[in-house]
Amino acid sequence: MSSKDRLAIFPSRGAQMLMKARLKGAQKGHSLLKKKADALQMRFRMILSKIIETKTLMGEVMKEAAFSLAEAKFATGDFNQVVLQNVTKAQIKIRTKKDNVAGVTLPVFECYQDGTDTYELAGLARGGQQLAKLKKNYQSAVKLLVELASLQTSFVTLDEVIKITNRRVNAIEHVIIPRIERTLAYIISELDELEREEFYRLKKIQDKKKVARAKADAIKADNKAREQAAEVANLLDEGDEDLLF
Repeated sequence: MSSKDRLAIFPSRGAQMLMKARLKGAQKGHSLLKKKADALQMRFRMILSKIIETKTLMGEVMKEAAFSLAEAKFATGDFNQVVLQNVTKAQIKIRTKKDNVAGVTLPVFECYQDGTDTYELAGLARGGQQLAKLKKNYQSAVKLLVELASLQTSFVTLDEVIKITNRRVNAIEHVIIPRIERTLAYIISELDELEREEFYRLKKIQDKKKVARAKADAIKADNKAREQAAEVANLLDEGDEDLLF
């Protein structure tokens, strides 16, 4: 195992505990990020299906609005100047809200009506019904456009966040966790090797102590034998003197 495949750390009990804690944290972080990615993917698919549905509906609504515009022009004539002269401010306005999905903030656009038409009497002489239908159709088209813009913005935001989250999940799963595991295995192997060396050293010390103790016992036994022999010799010498007298 090369040093590039693991973290540069001195093998010790403290380092082993630290690596175990880091491994547990990395596994927990991987699990949380995986759940976040799954939640984002689910919302992403929902938004994608809704975008397809809205675009299909948008084609029908725009076709109906264009057809009603042609009808209104045929019945009323050119009413552009009347509308432009009476329009002073926008009637349909946009406001922004925020939606939170697994910690990701998504912008949500919604439209609302502010005030009434200043040209509501336009077409009173002729074509009033076609103008009302035209306004209604284009209001529906604007609402769908705003909804589609909101969905598209959320789609792009989620796509970017999902890519980042998946990169983090893959980095933790394939780089960080294996590196910590290899580092932990290296620390355990080094500690086991140190324990074997310590056990061998203690065994050699015990063997040397046994040899030294055996030598000391042998010397002690030899000295004791010599002392006993000397005592016997002294006793024999004293007995001879008694016999002489």
